[in-house]
Amino acid sequence: MDRPVYIGGMEERRNLETPARERILLAAHDLFYREGVRATGVDRLIVAAGVTKVTFYRHFPAKNDLVRAFLAYRHGLWMAWFEAALERHRTAQSADDPLAPLRLALAEWFEDPQFRGCAFVNAVAELGGALPEVREIAAAHKRDMTAAIAGLLPDDPRAQRVAQAAALAVDGAIVRAQTGVEGTQGALAALKDALGALPTRLG
Repeated sequence: MDRPVYIGGMEERRNLETPARERILLAAHDLFYREGVRATGVDRLIVAAGVTKVTFYRHFPAKNDLVRAFLAYRHGLWMAWFEAALERHRTAQSADDPLAPLRLALAEWFEDPQFRGCAFVNAVAELGGALPEVREIAAAHKRDMTAAIAGLLPDDPRAQRVAQAAALAVDGAIVRAQTGVEGTQGALAALKDALGALPTRLG
């Protein structure tokens, strides 16, 4: 299985030939996701990106500017992976289980050793009070995720409500997998049960 592109692993893409702004963004992507936004200081980002302080602040005058750019970048990477993973697993889809690709895609993510939960939920938990627009960014991300899930369902007026319920189950499974209380398999089993209870035979 190819390693998901949205989880860490950006170090190999940072070199002196990479534009400075992208090196900063890639460093932020790795460090913010792996260790948290508040735990990652500007000085560490500067070292990781291999830029000067003047260069850093020229591209990102404030850390909050970088946080917003990180979330936009993360959204693009994650959604590209998510939609591709759903399509890749469509062979497992049936009329009785149209959400099977969703479970299989989540299993890929949860099993990656660098999985640290949802970057958007994490960002809201850290910064939702100090930087309210993070909530808006996270909400937009979840809307796009829900729309991708709806694409697995039959064309039916009720599909959006089922997709919303499935997205809620996904978020719960992500938190369970992240906390490790029941382990990855426990989170996936709970997700399977939750999705199985949804009325997916529409149309």
